[in-house]
Amino acid sequence: MITRVCLTLACAIPLLGQVPRLPSGKPDFNGIWQALGPANYDLERHMARASLMLREGPHGPLPAVPLLRLGAVASVPGSMGVVEGGKIPYKPEAAKKRDENRANWLDRDPEIRCYMPGVPRATYLPFPFQILQNAKQFFIHYEFAGAFRDIYFNNPGPAETDSWMGQSVGRWEGDTLVVDVTGQNDQTWFDRAGTHHSNQLHVVERYTLTSPNHIRYEATITDPEVFTQPWKISLPLYRRMEPDARLMDFKCTEFVEELVFGEFRRHPLKRE
Repeated sequence: MITRVCLTLACAIPLLGQVPRLPSGKPDFNGIWQALGPANYDLERHMARASLMLREGPHGPLPAVPLLRLGAVASVPGSMGVVEGGKIPYKPEAAKKRDENRANWLDRDPEIRCYMPGVPRATYLPFPFQILQNAKQFFIHYEFAGAFRDIYFNNPGPAETDSWMGQSVGRWEGDTLVVDVTGQNDQTWFDRAGTHHSNQLHVVERYTLTSPNHIRYEATITDPEVFTQPWKISLPLYRRMEPDARLMDFKCTEFVEELVFGEFRRHPLKRE
């Protein structure tokens, strides 16, 4: 019998196809994970765009003036989308508000001001998150803004108040963790394309470990005030494989103090 001693993360991960499990037999999701791809730009299928905000030009759309100096940094990469069926089923007035949000992205996107991202957006922001799990608890800590969620397995009943990250109640369906998320406020977006919701939002997430290093993530979104019917997104999540993988500090509240509160200085700084 050969015994191998290894101190790196790569050696600690089981071979491909062997889903790691806790002593209880449930899949072991412990680790640091991250979504890859442009879902945070726009959940729907779309072509690349010149800017997150556009204006009419003589020969087609041009970047909005406030974003001109950002150049390609503010452009939108194309994507096949993560919405099953391709399109989000907006009600007409809600679609109009989405378009207004997109045209005013710089002033409206809550991500810019470091507000809590909400669910499901926290999952596919371009930041890692860590899952901490044992036989009775499941906790998710996000690098962005230090957001976190405690998944309750004993249902405490309806959320006492709306909040940025809502209330998460989990249950197991075989090897899949199903999480009901309710009690979110109406201030978060789904992406940088202005996709919005009301405080009637209900999200049902499904986490399925398909290999030691991949999670199939699905979220079904229901909001009768904004959408004509429930709709679903699905995307893979990838384990961060670096030997020293960890969450870093990203206290973006401090980074946006001048943006959010600078106008209240006794002697405001020049903004242009």
